[in-house]
Amino acid sequence: MNSSAVIVDATRCPLCGRVNQCALEVERTTGLQQPPCWCTRVDFNRELLESLPAESRGLACICQACAAKPTAAAEGPE
Repeated sequence: MNSSAVIVDATRCPLCGRVNQCALEVERTTGLQQPPCWCTRVDFNRELLESLPAESRGLACICQACAAKPTAAAEGPE
């Protein structure tokens, strides 16, 4: 049996590895009610979401810095 399961750290951005500061994750781990997270008010670009590692999709939030980076599609043709 192959047990190569990847462990996803939900407190870290799956793109850069920095702390993502997601209020939803803070509330889940501490049990302390948090204000709505910034990520609930952002429309994430499809290209950015598709760049996430498959194993972290739906499990770890993108950080604000990565969410703010322009994508190739948004930058337009060179």
